[in-house]
Amino acid sequence: MDKRIPTGSASLQQGCNQCSLSKLCIPIAVSSDDIGKLEEIIKQGRILDRGEQAFEQHAPFTSCFAVRSGAIKTYTLSEEGEEQVTGFYLPGEVIGLDSVSMDYYSCSASALERTIICEIPLEKLESLASKLPTLQHHFFQLMSKEIQGSRQLTMLLSKNTAEERIASLLLSLSTRFSRRRLSGTEFRLPMPRSDIGNFLGLAVETVSRVFTRFQNQGMITVKGRDVTIHNLDALREMLKHETQCLKSPESATSA
Repeated sequence: MDKRIPTGSASLQQGCNQCSLSKLCIPIAVSSDDIGKLEEIIKQGRILDRGEQAFEQHAPFTSCFAVRSGAIKTYTLSEEGEEQVTGFYLPGEVIGLDSVSMDYYSCSASALERTIICEIPLEKLESLASKLPTLQHHFFQLMSKEIQGSRQLTMLLSKNTAEERIASLLLSLSTRFSRRRLSGTEFRLPMPRSDIGNFLGLAVETVSRVFTRFQNQGMITVKGRDVTIHNLDALREMLKHETQCLKSPESATSA
């Protein structure tokens, strides 16, 4: 059942112009004079309960989705039904971009917690973007970042140690929380350790051991899913050698 924000929930029914994520999401590319045109095509306020899907792998592709609150994970299923987590998305980020050039969704997307998303029908967005060059350019930028993210994940899984992979994930989350003007050193992990391990190609026990090691070294404190980073520089130092070897701006890995 498609759930929408109930009438009367004024704080959650704000338009794009009033949304606190407007400087991170699609509206950043639209002038105040044209924001109404964008709001006309976006379906706002679809509520997903934990585990509920925004879209399913192989379903016909029709829309991208912006995360308004909560968190989303994307994943693929093999023919044997084995799940492979491919990404985590936080408020202000857009999911489904990897399927834009396809007729179907290349992965599934489900809520890690109670989540609100805004649907962006691609056909209508393309029509509007053709009239608003800044919107078109921003959409291309988002697609480019999605491609870069896939490359970075490939490098992360093929070259880095378990410590480097987890340090990279923590630094990515820190940056993304900071972008929303939240604390980049104290935050709650939206995903369970099983999903972290699946995403990073590590056993759950390895994820727990690395967290414990980082904690014993005084770099972080972990209590359940609550993380406090005490030494960002130490985490960055772990990736410094890898960055120097790659000599590429794409070496700063993001989840």
